[in-house]
Amino acid sequence: MAQPRFDVLGIGNAIVDVIIQTDDGFLSENNLLKGAMSLVDAETSAALYDKSGPAIEISGGSAGNTISCLASLGSNAAYVGKVFDDQLGHVFAHDIRSLGVHFATTPATEGPPTATCLVLVTKDAERTMQTFLGACVGLGPQDIDEDEIAAAAVTYMEGYLWDPEEAKAAFLKAADCAHAAGREVSLSLSDPFCVDRHRDEFRDLVANHVDILFANEDEIISLYQTNTFDEALQAVRGACKVAALTRGENGSVIVSGDEVHSVDAEPVDNVIDTTGAGDAYAAGFLHGYTAGQGFAVSARTGSICAAEMISHLGARAQVNLKDLVAEKISS
Repeated sequence: MAQPRFDVLGIGNAIVDVIIQTDDGFLSENNLLKGAMSLVDAETSAALYDKSGPAIEISGGSAGNTISCLASLGSNAAYVGKVFDDQLGHVFAHDIRSLGVHFATTPATEGPPTATCLVLVTKDAERTMQTFLGACVGLGPQDIDEDEIAAAAVTYMEGYLWDPEEAKAAFLKAADCAHAAGREVSLSLSDPFCVDRHRDEFRDLVANHVDILFANEDEIISLYQTNTFDEALQAVRGACKVAALTRGENGSVIVSGDEVHSVDAEPVDNVIDTTGAGDAYAAGFLHGYTAGQGFAVSARTGSICAAEMISHLGARAQVNLKDLVAEKISS
């Protein structure tokens, strides 16, 4: 088998995040479920934006965040996601390419504009997301380049991608292409509410299409409808090659066959915004995994990246992650 051109290729919803600091009162007044990601139309998104305070616009999207972190770690990365040929679409493309990420998805010239996500961050660092998928719904099998997929050691996909029907077909095509080329497929469950919407299909994906699964404690418990994390851990054991399960301040657990590795969370002086913590963890883990560094080191790298992410607003790294990880692991 040829050496991969890319360590990881990510497929996801190409979204520009609009980050707004707010309070619980604003969430209540607007009937927003705290901590959840909800899909909204353009009108609802615009109305909430108009009611909100000052905002910071940063290219985002779950898989996009992971791929940007992988680039900062020094991995060779690629990304597939649909934007519109508009100002925000150009911003997204510029941002991800400026990191050295290969991004060749053809922008849409008809249909809805580039997707946005209002990320409402309260003082406890919890984030409530209102997502207008926009041009993302146009991502389909036609956007999957078989040669690109075959050139990636791991193809990584976000669970949020499972909402639009055409994206499901793109997801399955990519998984089939990856396995046909002898490569691996990774999935992040993304959100417990996403799991609730697609539980049976996600279980099938994990059992039949996924090699490396990422999930937090709530998501894995929801996936297998268990009462405890330990029960969910046993349920996922053997369902896929590797399950990387995050538990917030309690660290993470890696399960692979008979192997179980528990890794502590990296300490954080001040948690500002939890947006993108799981995305960053996945990046760190996949960086170590594709470099052959073993589960424990890969999970530690993921923890370091997640800790950096929650120490500031936004889901893109504000330091060079390669240097940060080298410093932390050597100390």
